[in-house]
Amino acid sequence: MAVVLSHCEAHQEPYLGWGASRWGGFFVPDPCFFPLLEEQRVPRWASMSSEVVEDEFEFYSKAEKYWKDVPATVDGMLGGYGHISSIDINSSRKFLQRFLRDGPNRTGTTRALDCGAGIGRITKWLLLPLFKTVDMVDVTEDFLTKAKSYLGEEGRRVRNYFCCGLQDFSPEPNSYDVIWIQWVIGHLTDNHLSDFLKRCRAGLRPNGIVVIKDNMAQEGVIMDDVDSSVCRDLDVVRKIIRRAGLHLLAEERQENFPDEIYHVYTFAMR
Repeated sequence: MAVVLSHCEAHQEPYLGWGASRWGGFFVPDPCFFPLLEEQRVPRWASMSSEVVEDEFEFYSKAEKYWKDVPATVDGMLGGYGHISSIDINSSRKFLQRFLRDGPNRTGTTRALDCGAGIGRITKWLLLPLFKTVDMVDVTEDFLTKAKSYLGEEGRRVRNYFCCGLQDFSPEPNSYDVIWIQWVIGHLTDNHLSDFLKRCRAGLRPNGIVVIKDNMAQEGVIMDDVDSSVCRDLDVVRKIIRRAGLHLLAEERQENFPDEIYHVYTFAMR
């Protein structure tokens, strides 16, 4: 059995063949994913994260503590919205497969990276069915430990379990066909997100893509003090992507999610 190593180290798993599917590693919903309950959450608005993140150390440490108390289940990963998981995965699969089809610039299917992977919901249902091997990175060690049993036999094709915040994580250069970043960018400051995306760009194989799937605020940047994260609007996210030197290939709004949650968008870039 793999050992989860901290401090951004990884355990190398033997590859056994195909078989028969924040601040850095906080998996899934950043705060804006949840309905904003007035008695629980008092969001603060700004035009950039630096205007609402007063203390970076506190921003990250508070978020890490929050996720340590979240149950290591699909429902926990999705903030009580476990019932939308299949809708999310099906939409993500359709979005991703357009880049995996045969063609001159086809994205490969050798290796993928799941950022903010949690217990491996996206790894299990989206990435392992499409890629030969997957790496997972998350800041919460208990989630990665749970992933070993949650992924089942197909988990043998998870090569590395990185326990690390994304602000400190550097993907191995020229290694990944797809780097998938879902419901986690709100746990990075603007500068750390831009820097992380630059490192992701360096981590891509030829024709590889970086995918962000996350909640979008209607306007500006909204701070959530409960789980210590931000929700950005589309323009802010696009600017950060451009600042990282990435070019947008596709952008799509998620359909059929509950009305009470934020709009969710998926971006592909390289």
